[in-house]
Amino acid sequence: MEKKPEGSGEALFEQALATAEKHLTAALTEAGPLAPYVAVAMIEAAVNRGVDVAGHADIVDMLRDLAGQIEDDMEKSEG
Repeated sequence: MEKKPEGSGEALFEQALATAEKHLTAALTEAGPLAPYVAVAMIEAAVNRGVDVAGHADIVDMLRDLAGQIEDDMEKSEG
């Protein structure tokens, strides 16, 4: 049986985000001029893998939340 990590959901997510950002930075550095394409491709790959692990509904909910955060950030930067 796989041992689950300990800690709050938010703390675990922050750890996971830090790991993802570290690997994204390495991939973008390696990609050179393809970096913008690699960034978008990594989003798609992560979503596809996330669906495999968490299921469609959870990923759709997370993407809606993320889209809302992006829109809020965009409005703040424009206004």
